[in-house]
Amino acid sequence: MSLIKYAEQEMDLIGLTDADEYNAMMRKHILGMVKLFSDEGHSGFSAPYAVNILKKVLMFKPLSPLTGEDDEWTNVRDYGGEPHYQNKRLSSVFKDANGDVYNIDGKVFWEWAKMPLDEDEPGYPGERVYKSYYTSRDSRVPVTFPYMPPDEPIYEYRYSSADPQQPKQNENGFL
Repeated sequence: MSLIKYAEQEMDLIGLTDADEYNAMMRKHILGMVKLFSDEGHSGFSAPYAVNILKKVLMFKPLSPLTGEDDEWTNVRDYGGEPHYQNKRLSSVFKDANGDVYNIDGKVFWEWAKMPLDEDEPGYPGERVYKSYYTSRDSRVPVTFPYMPPDEPIYEYRYSSADPQQPKQNENGFL
């Protein structure tokens, strides 16, 4: 099976079809990229290598460590006050006027939460327990240079009054 046929089949399975205008447009664009990649004739070695680099570039993630040099920063405080800098290579990294550098996407917090079931859901009336994820000012993590951002943020549990789902879970998953 060709890469293009495989991509079409997988998109069909998730409902990314030509049934509506938006999905048809997205499908066309994705298949165009798949065709271009397929036409390059990558081998079993070069394809994962290329995909890894392409994924990072498309997600605006650096391929090499940030240096913290002056040319990596832009002042994002246009209106008076102390300067506040944003890294040009990784937009989630900032530097305060006092020189403190931090990544605002460093931590993601989660807690158990409850939501009433809808009338058409099994178990109504009742509640669904789920994990609620959020970021805040506390999501900042300090950065030292050279800095290569991790592939995933730190996930940190914050206590809530909702009971965990069964089987019991903690921040690492099932117990």
